[in-house]
Amino acid sequence: MCGIVGYVGKRRVVPIIIEGLKRLEYRGYDSAGLVYIEAGQVRKHRCKGKLANLEELMDSVVTDSHIGLGHTRWATHGAPSEANAHPHSDCTGELVIVHNGIIENYHSLREELQAKGHDFTSATDTEVLAHLIEEALDGDLVAAVRQAVTRVEGSYALGVMWAGQPDRLVAVRHQSPLVLGIKEDSGCFMASDIPALLPYTNQVVFLEDQEMALLKQDGWQVMRVDSGQPVAKEVRRIDWNAGMAEKAGYRHFMLKEIYEQPQAILNTFRGRFDPETGRVLLPEIGLAVSELARIKRVSLVACGTSWHAALVAKYWIEKWAAIPVEVDIASEFRYRRLLLDPEVLVVPISQSGETADTLAGMRLARSLGAKVVAVCNVVGSTVTREADGTIYTHAGPEIGVASTKAFTSQLVALFLLTLYLAQAREVISEGESVALVNVLLTLPAILEQEMPRIQQEMDVIAEEFSRCRDFLYLGRGANFPIALEGALKLKEISYIHAEGYAAGELKHGPIALIDREMPVLALAPRDAVYRKLVSNVEEVRARNGRIILIGSQGDDSLARIGERVVLLPEIHEDLNPILYTIPLQLLAYQIANLRGCDVDQPRNLAKSVTVE
Repeated sequence: MCGIVGYVGKRRVVPIIIEGLKRLEYRGYDSAGLVYIEAGQVRKHRCKGKLANLEELMDSVVTDSHIGLGHTRWATHGAPSEANAHPHSDCTGELVIVHNGIIENYHSLREELQAKGHDFTSATDTEVLAHLIEEALDGDLVAAVRQAVTRVEGSYALGVMWAGQPDRLVAVRHQSPLVLGIKEDSGCFMASDIPALLPYTNQVVFLEDQEMALLKQDGWQVMRVDSGQPVAKEVRRIDWNAGMAEKAGYRHFMLKEIYEQPQAILNTFRGRFDPETGRVLLPEIGLAVSELARIKRVSLVACGTSWHAALVAKYWIEKWAAIPVEVDIASEFRYRRLLLDPEVLVVPISQSGETADTLAGMRLARSLGAKVVAVCNVVGSTVTREADGTIYTHAGPEIGVASTKAFTSQLVALFLLTLYLAQAREVISEGESVALVNVLLTLPAILEQEMPRIQQEMDVIAEEFSRCRDFLYLGRGANFPIALEGALKLKEISYIHAEGYAAGELKHGPIALIDREMPVLALAPRDAVYRKLVSNVEEVRARNGRIILIGSQGDDSLARIGERVVLLPEIHEDLNPILYTIPLQLLAYQIANLRGCDVDQPRNLAKSVTVE
């Protein structure tokens, strides 16, 4: 949520900030602003709404400034408005700050500062930081920021600039992501996420909690907030490039990313198994095979779409690795009594690696002695740095807020983890392993071939059902979480109320909703629970419901039950969740498109949820 961009160097700062903020739009925001120093004066520009409004505002501004900060705000404290937009200033107007996160004790700090005569101009929690720094400022910006943040409770990624030292930016991180970009002979950058840096550099430095950085045109330094002692940091090279985050001719990032799934899936499993023996190779997992063999229980922890991936993985791990599995929504995980020990493997699943609830749960699990192996898409993110090991998904940057390729890549990574655990415990035969990995090998080609046809068929269905107000998705077994995911995609981007249910639960309540106004989409592959699913769908048909079925090629019986039927290639039933995700993504996309919704940046949502 929210986005920060900062730069100090030899280039003109305003174009860099605007371009960087554009690449962070996927994080979700409702106002935007930027600030720079010119001729010793702070120049601040803010507006409500989209970045296009800020660009229009800046069209009439001419400046050669080479230092500045930018921000896109997702409202927490205070409604979206120009007054509440970042950057925020102190009483003098010479010190400015941008902030991601939440200051939990802002109310008491605000009252204290107002009693001292500080004048507040916004309803935000962020503004207290500007005034705290002002209180501590005595000629040294770094010292003042260090002193101020010791008063703060909560999460923050900060960018701070002061007219009194117009050659430097200060960056601080605590429980909210912040990354530096380094470009020799050009300057230093800071941002909330990597895509903002990619047009300028692929050399990055990740700040850890309670670290701060001083950025100048000719260099950078990282230090601890508490002690002020320098910290040696590794400069990492990111393999993504700016072109990977462009639309490449597609109307929306989401559609582009749906079509990138065959490659993302291939990238996620490439080089990670031997097709002749079925042996899975995960050297980055960080735990010895002997340690994994002793695992008595697996706890999967995630939010949103990643939680749906975890629900699928529960079916896989219990079936093939014969280990009991718990699945927790991360925001609930740490607020119950956790029975964890070194024989429990906790698997946090996070696309960004910065999800606040997932991070908090993972940290608690580690403190209780559990082993932690993360599934994540971002190299060097906080989750990956704090886990014992990581299985990277290699999906590349995902810009659309509604996850597509990151989700299917998570499923692939979790399937590999399943086989790895099963092999470590010696509960799966070589023949079974070979058969499963060979099905996985065929999946990218199947998707590549089938996706254009699937899109055409889903487009027809979207035309027919785009004006509906409600939708019901049904699935059984490992496809039940895919029903949940399909419903989430539809509600996220089209604003249609949609619910996913285990089909066997239909008669326990949802069947009361069945009428001609609410379509029911059911996932009906020919698998172990096929006949049960069909019986559930017949209950809908008996009540005159409108039925959309997605099933297996060659299954002619579905045509007599469903009003619309889409047939997919028949593959091993355990990999159906990956295949059956695709039509649901395409249906949600096209319905949202037909309804004129903002597909890539749906209202009120953010790509990376970095506050609790």
